[in-house]
Amino acid sequence: MSVKPIPEGMHTLTPHIICEGAAEAIEFYKKAFNAVEGGRMPGPGGKIMHAMLKIGDSNLMLVDDFPEWGGFGPKHLKGTPVTLHLYVNDVDAAFKQAVDAGATAKMPPADMFWGDRYGQVIDPFGHSWSLATHKRDMTPEQMQEEMMKQTPGCGQ
Repeated sequence: MSVKPIPEGMHTLTPHIICEGAAEAIEFYKKAFNAVEGGRMPGPGGKIMHAMLKIGDSNLMLVDDFPEWGGFGPKHLKGTPVTLHLYVNDVDAAFKQAVDAGATAKMPPADMFWGDRYGQVIDPFGHSWSLATHKRDMTPEQMQEEMMKQTPGCGQ
């Protein structure tokens, strides 16, 4: 039997994030995003060397910070240039659930020019999350037209 190059249940792209306090992050993601823990591997000093969560139909890998090996999370870096995007059935409820679990509201849900109702939160570990529910199918031309209406100074 040959080994599959992409393991069963995995997608070709899986976010792998670093959290200062991975065990606490796992508990937060369970409360905020209904994550299901697939397992964790303990590492040195009681830290988590590897963990796997499932949020919706997608996997999320995470690990504790290990500065001695160059592994720094967004708190150490004073921010993140990355946003993890999560489609949900009800963005308003998901946004409230995340904030109630301890996330910081960055952008409350609003109807956006591309057809999604969309909001953003920052989790307690410094990671940025966008939450969205798709509301309207739109052509690129319709999106461009709506963007011009909703975004002052755009395209001028």
